[in-house]
Amino acid sequence: MLKNNCTRCLSVLIICLSAFSTNGQKINELKKPPEWSKEYPPFRIAGNLYYVGTYDLACYFITTQSGNILINTSLASSASQIKNNIEKLGFKFSDIKILLTTQAHYDHLGAMADIKEQTGARFIVDAADADVAEKGGSTDYEMGKYGITFKPVHADMLLYDRDTISLGKMQLVLLHHPGHTKGSCSYLFTVRDEKHSYRILIANLPTIVTDRPFADITAYPTIAQDYAYTLNAMKQIHFDLWLASHASQFDLHKKHKPGDAYNPMAFADQKGYNEALNDLQREYDEKIKKDDGK
Repeated sequence: MLKNNCTRCLSVLIICLSAFSTNGQKINELKKPPEWSKEYPPFRIAGNLYYVGTYDLACYFITTQSGNILINTSLASSASQIKNNIEKLGFKFSDIKILLTTQAHYDHLGAMADIKEQTGARFIVDAADADVAEKGGSTDYEMGKYGITFKPVHADMLLYDRDTISLGKMQLVLLHHPGHTKGSCSYLFTVRDEKHSYRILIANLPTIVTDRPFADITAYPTIAQDYAYTLNAMKQIHFDLWLASHASQFDLHKKHKPGDAYNPMAFADQKGYNEALNDLQREYDEKIKKDDGK
């Protein structure tokens, strides 16, 4: 079964009373599962790809001779954790040149603005999520009801389906996988180690974060079609290893224990990927039936 409990939490979180401000704007703090901020030792996944996130919020670090790429930044409080994890691996935090995200929610963009400011890196985002990033989450079709939930971050470049992000010898293909957010996306790329090359998929699994009927979401009139598109598109992807936006979604803690030896093939889990998509397809089909009153 898909371990999507953490992602599902987004639809039922309650605003805490405390809030802090940035540039005169209040950022509402939401209750968060403890595993979202719990520390986790960084490690090498495959080739020049590393895990630098928290226990459950996955952040990925890709090194090149021309600088490095960071995908996702977890919560606002996670900036120092990510910096420490990168430095523990022997790399310079200041060498980050490109910042990416799999979705414009506060649990993946929380520290993006701060890390962008600290490193001078360019923030590149799926065009459909650019406005939500710019407005700190307040224009998201579902999470927008909580107002600003992360520090707004301006995009330096917009991407569309199948566009390529290039740095050094690395090329990452953005796959537009909308539904969870309007600009949710996955990334497909190849890394190499001393013996092999690996086709990597960082999958943004299309979990459903709203309890409202899709037809009632006027801010996102194509949401039902987008979920259907994404589920179908993700079933067609070919890869060697796969990862996701949350560690729990791809059973990271079963596949890797702190201190384990380098083992890329631990993440060669086609069966787990298929099961995750099948679970999500059932969830989507059941929601459509419920929305239709069947």
